Amino acid sequence: MPEYIPTIGLEVHAELRTQTKMFCNSANDPNKKRPNVNICPVCIAHPGTLPVINKEAVKHVLKVGVAFGSTLADFTEFDRKNYFYPDIPKGYQISQYKFPLVTGGSLNGIALTRVHLEEDTARSIHVDNRGFDTLIDADNDIIRNNLRHNPQRSASLLDFNRAGVPLMELVTEPVIHDAKTASNFARELQLVLRYLGASEANMEKGEMRIEANVSVCLAEQSGTNAEQRGKLGTKVEVKNLNSFRSVERAIEYEIQRQIETLNRGDKIVQETRGWDEGKQQTYSQRLKESSHDYRYFPDPDLPKLKLSEIPEFHTDELKKTMPELPWEKRARFNRDYGIKAEDIESYVTDISLGKFFEEAIRNLGCDKEKIKIVSNYITSDLVGLTKKAVGDGIFAGVVLDDVPIIPEEVGELVLMIDQGLLNSRGAKDTLAILFSDGGDAREVAEKNGFLQKSDSRELVTMVEKIIGANGKVVAEYKAGKTAGLQFLIGQAMKETKGSANPGVLKKLFEEKLQ
Repeated sequence: MPEYIPTIGLEVHAELRTQTKMFCNSANDPNKKRPNVNICPVCIAHPGTLPVINKEAVKHVLKVGVAFGSTLADFTEFDRKNYFYPDIPKGYQISQYKFPLVTGGSLNGIALTRVHLEEDTARSIHVDNRGFDTLIDADNDIIRNNLRHNPQRSASLLDFNRAGVPLMELVTEPVIHDAKTASNFARELQLVLRYLGASEANMEKGEMRIEANVSVCLAEQSGTNAEQRGKLGTKVEVKNLNSFRSVERAIEYEIQRQIETLNRGDKIVQETRGWDEGKQQTYSQRLKESSHDYRYFPDPDLPKLKLSEIPEFHTDELKKTMPELPWEKRARFNRDYGIKAEDIESYVTDISLGKFFEEAIRNLGCDKEKIKIVSNYITSDLVGLTKKAVGDGIFAGVVLDDVPIIPEEVGELVLMIDQGLLNSRGAKDTLAILFSDGGDAREVAEKNGFLQKSDSRELVTMVEKIIGANGKVVAEYKAGKTAGLQFLIGQAMKETKGSANPGVLKKLFEEKLQ
C-alpha cells in the first residue's frame, strides 16, 4: 500500500470577552438564555444604522499577537464578506481580509498565518419532530406562542443575541501532520485566551469553535516550502468540532477516509464536511467556497485604522499589560518549585488551583521538599475531596473558590509534620475538616486529637502491653525476623488511632526487645 502524509491546518474562532458587541452597544452576554434580548438596530441591520469599532476587542487581538511573537499591523481595515445565510441579518459579515490585525508568529511550534477580527453570526436552532415537544415546553412564551400551532412539528429559529459579538479568527499554516498535535495546539490556545482575559473560550458553550482543513498526499509528494506547497492534497474543511476529543477523532477519521478514497482510485472533492459525534464520522455539507466567492471589499461605513497613531496599541504599551503566559508559568514552576510535571500542568491548566498552590506555599520560603509535599496534598488529597463533594469531572479550582479552606493552612500542615506534631494520617484528617469547615490547622488538629504523641512516658506503658500480648511475634523478632517490629509498631498505631509518633514507637520497642 502507498504511504500517505496527512497535512492539517486549523481555523479557530473565539468569542472575545467585552462588555458590548463588536460594532454596537448591545450587551455581550454569552450566558443570556432568553432569545433576542441583547439586540439593537445596528446588530439586526436596520437600514441607515452605522457600526462603531469596539476598541477593547481590537486590543484583545493585538495582545494575542504579542503573546505569539507575531507582527502587529500598522494599517488595518474591515471588509464586507458577502454571503446570504439567515443568521447574517445584513447579508454580509464585517470581517478582515487583506489587512488583518496580526500576521505570523507561532504557538506550540505551529506557525500562524494570521489573526483577524470580525463579528459573530446569530445562533440557529433547528428542531425536528423529536425535539419539538421539548421546545414547546420550554420556559419561553415567545417560542411557545410561535410553535404551538406549527403543523409540520419542525422549526428553524434564530436568536440574535450572539449576532455582532466580537469574534477572533486565528488561522494556522498547514504544518500539522497528526490529530494529537492539532488538539494540543487548540488546548494551549484556549489557555492563552483565558490568561489574557480575552475569552473564556468554553467549547461546550460555543465560545471557541475549531475547523480543521485536512488533506493527504503521497509521501514523495509532500512538502511545506513554497515550491512544494502546491503539491499538497485536496483540502477538505471539517466543521462542528465542539470539543478537543472531537477535534482528534474527526481529523483521524477524515485522514483515513481520504486515504481509502484515493486507494480506490477516486478523487477527493474539495468540500465542507460536518462531524457527527453520534456516528463518529464526517458527512458532506456543501462544496467549499473560495475567497472570491465572498466578493470582499472594504467596508465604507468604518474608518481605516493607523494603529501607530493610537498610543495604547503600541507594542511596548501592550507588553506592559501582558500577564504571565502558560509556558512562562511552566518554566517558573519547574525552576522555582521543582514539583512534578503533572502537578505543574494541573496548576497551569486550572488557574484558580495554581493560585491556591502559590498561596499555600507562601510561608515555606525556598524549601523545595516542603513545597513538594504541599503540592502532593493539593493535587491528590484536596482535589480528591473536591471530586467527592461535587462529582468527577469538575475542575478543582472552581470548587476551591467556594469552600472555606484557607490556602496557607495547607502549608501550615506541612510545617506541623516537619515539627513532629502531625503524622501523615493526622494531616489528612485535619485537611478534610479544613476543607469542609475552614479554621486554623493547629487548632483543628488539637481539638480533634490528631496531634502526634511523642512523649515516651505516655507511650511506654502501651508498648509493654503490646509486647506482652504478642509473645509469638516477639520470639520471631528475637530470632531474626525483623518484620515483626513493624507489626508491633502497627498495633501501637492502631491503639492510638494513628496519633503516636512512629519514630518514638520504634525506639521504645527496640529498647524493650533488647
